[in-house]
Amino acid sequence: MPLNRRKFLKKSAVTGAGVALTGAVAAPAAQAAEVKGGAAKGAGKRPKRYSLTVMGTTDLHGHVFNWDYFKDAEYSDKAGNAQGLARISTLVNQVREEKGRCNTLLLDAGDTIQGTPLTYYYAKVDPITAKGGPVHPMAQAMNAIGYDAVALGNHEFNYGIETLRKFESQCRFPLLGANALDAKTLKPAFPPYFIKKFHVPGAPPVKVAVLGLTNPGIAIWDKAYVQGKLTFPGLEEQAAKWVPKLRSMGADVVVVSAHSGSSGTSSYGDQLPYIENSAALVAQQVPGIDAILVGHAHVEIPELKVTNAKTGKTVVLSEPLCYAERLSLFDFELVFEKGKWEVESVAASLRNTNAVADDPRITKLLSDEHATVVKYVNQVVGTATETLTTVEARYKDAPIIDLITKVQEDVVRAALAGTQYASLPVIAQASPFSRTSEIPAGNVTIRDLSSLYVYDNTLVAKLLTGAQLRAYLEYSAEYFVQTAAGVVVDPEKLTNANNRPDYNYDYVSGLGYEIDVAQAAGSRIKNLTYNGAALDDAQQFVFAVNNYRANGGGAFPHVASATELWSESTEIRTRIAEWVTAKGVLDPKDFASVDWKLTRDGTPVF
Repeated sequence: MPLNRRKFLKKSAVTGAGVALTGAVAAPAAQAAEVKGGAAKGAGKRPKRYSLTVMGTTDLHGHVFNWDYFKDAEYSDKAGNAQGLARISTLVNQVREEKGRCNTLLLDAGDTIQGTPLTYYYAKVDPITAKGGPVHPMAQAMNAIGYDAVALGNHEFNYGIETLRKFESQCRFPLLGANALDAKTLKPAFPPYFIKKFHVPGAPPVKVAVLGLTNPGIAIWDKAYVQGKLTFPGLEEQAAKWVPKLRSMGADVVVVSAHSGSSGTSSYGDQLPYIENSAALVAQQVPGIDAILVGHAHVEIPELKVTNAKTGKTVVLSEPLCYAERLSLFDFELVFEKGKWEVESVAASLRNTNAVADDPRITKLLSDEHATVVKYVNQVVGTATETLTTVEARYKDAPIIDLITKVQEDVVRAALAGTQYASLPVIAQASPFSRTSEIPAGNVTIRDLSSLYVYDNTLVAKLLTGAQLRAYLEYSAEYFVQTAAGVVVDPEKLTNANNRPDYNYDYVSGLGYEIDVAQAAGSRIKNLTYNGAALDDAQQFVFAVNNYRANGGGAFPHVASATELWSESTEIRTRIAEWVTAKGVLDPKDFASVDWKLTRDGTPVF
């Protein structure tokens, strides 16, 4: 539920200049905070050098422990990675011991309060927004670890502004977003920056400024919550505005924490005039930045050096792997020359959480919350007549994905009953999000169903024509690598053309079609039918679609601009659990159908 408009405006009115406060008192939400660090170890009479280490995480997505709630077991993968803030805490403690705590800063680049059943539980089942409600586990953990500042991620907005503001109030560090502006005043609705002084005996303090930038895509992905309330201009534009201000305020070091990847690309096409993954462009275009903690893209970048086009100086970027699997370290060497501190060098590196054990302090702090969520996800809600899996769902029409589309069709059909659209055919889209989901034969739990739909998406009904659906399917089919007839097919090399992720490939239920992967992208959809007859381009359909896609996520054609007939705030994952609970028995005959297949020149691939 979005925050009351009056309360929101009141909350975001104290914005703009980001007045710096000195001392330990917490800064108001929309002001930047300045706090003092400790004295440097072993400083001489008038030291000419100072070493500073900035640590960073990103895309934690609710991972406190090295635990897979969907598998009900310790997390493990082929690469031997470990996850969780409890491990990060151990690494942070080690770095602080090595460098001297007073010479370190700890940042995060966003996407904190969404992504696991743990975060879902404290947003929806036992919400932090309830009167006398709990303190969010991520706030508890990050407070205990001692984060200095955190940039807003796009997933911070998934549960609405009220939940985000409550989380913000529970954090003992600022949530930064220089480009998250109040839609009416165009002033920052969150603190733009954070400043910390590091004292050096015999020399002026080193003043470090952290600028927080979030992702413009929020305007698309969480349109339902932010439209008319917040606006999200481009990172480059806002960095160019704020970095000179921070330098004029005496910042010796400027670090940007950016919830934006480094590739220079956008998943939403030209729907926004701002680039989604612009961290490297910020480094290149905006003078005065020393380092950027990169987030959002879920890739590992130990160190990326970008030359600023205006100054010729090197800006160092680093992106630690998501889910608390890595910790980035920026090691700064400063020298005091001509009456001021200068950054002499910056080197970035990564530390791996698989090399350490959980911090028992974090384990003790959050073991109760963890146990509560484990119990919740293991509730039995039905039984399955056979095992359903997503292993081949990317390239074969799998019944487990049909379950999603069937649930979406049923929910939308019921919602539109009695309206002028009730007589229109309802079809649905769904993506093979996970390659490892399995609903086992026998007892079915919330955990099993949640693993099938890992995102907190909600359902929207849009009005589309047959012609628009044809274009939609052609765009979706670009996911496959062109594979000539007669060539041996390797399923592992058949998908993800041009690095398109699995979540940007859609099934569409209720239509029959073939995807000819021997053809060039744009002319692959063959024998497209509805009810056994060739699809009429003029026919109207109700399209049951998730809110990410409905708002333009993935840049699928027509859907974002199509007329919206209905939407809701209940997660599709919850609707699946309700559907299975009501049925009691999960039997493929109730939902499965073969709607599509891959072909080459008319011959099925499988």
